[in-house]
Amino acid sequence: MELSLAVSPCPNDTFVFHALIHGQVPGAPPVNLTFADVDVTNTAALDGRFDLVKVSYAALPWLLDDYELLHCGGALGRGCGPLVLAREPLDDLTGKTVAVPGDRTTAYLLFRLWSAGHPPAHIEVVPFHEIMPGVAEGRFDAGLVIHEARFTYQRFGLTALADLGEWWETDTGLPIPLGAILAKKGTVDPAEATEWIRASLRQGWLDPAASYDFILANAQEMEPDVVRQHIELYVNEFTLDLGRDGLAAADALLGRAAAAGLTPAVKPFV
Repeated sequence: MELSLAVSPCPNDTFVFHALIHGQVPGAPPVNLTFADVDVTNTAALDGRFDLVKVSYAALPWLLDDYELLHCGGALGRGCGPLVLAREPLDDLTGKTVAVPGDRTTAYLLFRLWSAGHPPAHIEVVPFHEIMPGVAEGRFDAGLVIHEARFTYQRFGLTALADLGEWWETDTGLPIPLGAILAKKGTVDPAEATEWIRASLRQGWLDPAASYDFILANAQEMEPDVVRQHIELYVNEFTLDLGRDGLAAADALLGRAAAAGLTPAVKPFV
């Protein structure tokens, strides 16, 4: 058996899955790895080509017929939400053009919930690495960013209009459910896959230096300090186990989205 795995090249994913990818988890099968940003896997997973796949929580309503949510390996947390950036302060985004990293990303779903009363005139889906330069150059009025952009946006002369994670946490009291790990039904045993991923994560925590070269080789932002901050923020207790709060966060996000008519309804996890 070979395990097909699709994750992003972001430091949190390469940290979590390093040991599994490199055959260092006892009892786990060999891994056939595909690197793809989450905006790609959100739709690529629709054809069922991956045994394990990292997707946005916002994409789950279209995937749960064929995949099961694993309670580990993903990206949830506090103080780690998407940011809305602009060149200068704006009172609201009505009539503006906003660049977003994917139309089924959790970031964009949070943005739609947050901006419901003042929607922009136009949304452009662009590759993530083009968003901050595009806003800085005036091609977009504002941009929605994730991941390491939290640590680097000031370099582009940009200002944060909103921290959607802070907004979400204040409104719900729950962590932000960003990225989920799914296992394909009928192909992968969810309990076994959970143990493989947890074993891989624990090895990463025990020996962080072992994955360092692999992480840097695939990171879009190569500065070691930014990579370290990225891992510390996005790899946390929810990565090891969603727990009740993590599952409640997923329910809150998808429940609000369905109530607003933004996504199909799904059965609650809690």
